Amino acid sequence: MKKTIFIALSALMLVACGEKAQTAGGVKQDAPPYSGTGKPFTDAGWKQGDETSWAAHLKTRAQNSQNEYTRVN
Repeated sequence: MKKTIFIALSALMLVACGEKAQTAGGVKQDAPPYSGTGKPFTDAGWKQGDETSWAAHLKTRAQNSQNEYTRVN
């Protein structure tokens, strides 16, 4: 009887120490990325909810500040 209880408790302790499932769930975004965060800390020429100005700012940022070839030369 003691042996059965010991085995059951040992199995329970091993299960409790197991890893959590590592699934690639990700974060679901309900709003489009150009809708903004609702905070006033945004770029001057960009209006929240305006997809064309959002795309233009992304293009400018990619060409000017995140292009290593442009920054070095």
